[in-house]
Amino acid sequence: MYIIPAIDLRSGKCVRLIQGDYNRQITYKDDPAAQAEDFIEAGAEWLHIVDLDGAKLGKVVNIEAISAMADLGVLRIEVGGGIRDEESIVTLLEKGVERVIIGTKAVSDFDWFSRMAEKYIGKIVLGLDARGSKLAAEGWTRNYPQQMLDFAQKAAKLPLAAIIYTDINRDGMLTGPNLERTRTLVEAVELPVIAAGGINSTEDVKKLASIGVAGAVIGRALYEGTVDLAEAIAAAKSVARDS
Repeated sequence: MYIIPAIDLRSGKCVRLIQGDYNRQITYKDDPAAQAEDFIEAGAEWLHIVDLDGAKLGKVVNIEAISAMADLGVLRIEVGGGIRDEESIVTLLEKGVERVIIGTKAVSDFDWFSRMAEKYIGKIVLGLDARGSKLAAEGWTRNYPQQMLDFAQKAAKLPLAAIIYTDINRDGMLTGPNLERTRTLVEAVELPVIAAGGINSTEDVKKLASIGVAGAVIGRALYEGTVDLAEAIAAAKSVARDS
């Protein structure tokens, strides 16, 4: 399992939203590229970026900050938030982004999502965001009636790079990941599953690795100091060696 530190962008700054609520924001650093360099120093190989402005507006907004981090030339970057047309996919890939996360448009227009997955094989990730068993999208401001697991199994037939599953109720809460629902998803699909939301310790990392998760996105815990990135990376590797 690999560890993916997260940078959420709003107005060009590193922030975190508690449970995706735009009115509950914590601002950490003004310079996202400097934060990315700190992650590199700790041994990170991947970076998870969410364009929060983009998620709300339905278009990529923080492209300058994303480009600055990609230009570091070290991290493999995945980006989500507001990616709802092919032009945005192409723009991000041309900027050096490794893979693009699509959530809202996957739910609202699955035919389009399928075409993009087939056209950009291995470059598209499904952003599977849920409150309980139900999907949420549009910057988590809208709930959908679809069952998360049913939708995941349908999407898993496509040549996607991975599925990133975020438990919204745990995101930014530092209460631990939803292990039971994550395990159910891992067992239901053949695609790599990346867990996000609630990770608060290296023990959480080990538990996720033990249930077969391919990667773990860690955000607020890194900024608050409850998880040391280098230790989390080492913990993920130790479970892989022991299994």
